Amino acid sequence: MNKKGFTLIEVLIGLILLAIGLLAIAGMQITAVRGNFFSHYLTQASYFGQDRLEFLDNLSYSSNELLAGNHNDPATTISGIVFNPSYTVVDDPNGYKIIYYTIRWNDGVNRNISFSTIRSQ
Repeated sequence: MNKKGFTLIEVLIGLILLAIGLLAIAGMQITAVRGNFFSHYLTQASYFGQDRLEFLDNLSYSSNELLAGNHNDPATTISGIVFNPSYTVVDDPNGYKIIYYTIRWNDGVNRNISFSTIRSQ
């Protein structure tokens, strides 16, 4: 008997193994795309939060925006996602203020990022 070439069973097993490998690659691609979107939104929130925190840090120490308590900034849409910023100012008895700035957004999952700074007189 002459055994040249592949049998139909061998070809089918090879195709099944190839399909399993391609499905695994497709799953990894989906995970990579989701990770890229999350990284993009996190970067945008970081830029926005740091910019706003620098603005607050450069205000006059007695500014109304730096009164102790919770403050809400207007929502901002960046890259199609609504970012909801807020901040809290805490007066320390030692003569400085602590500013906590938080940005919340939802890209299918509720997320947030927080920054803080200390402001002296």
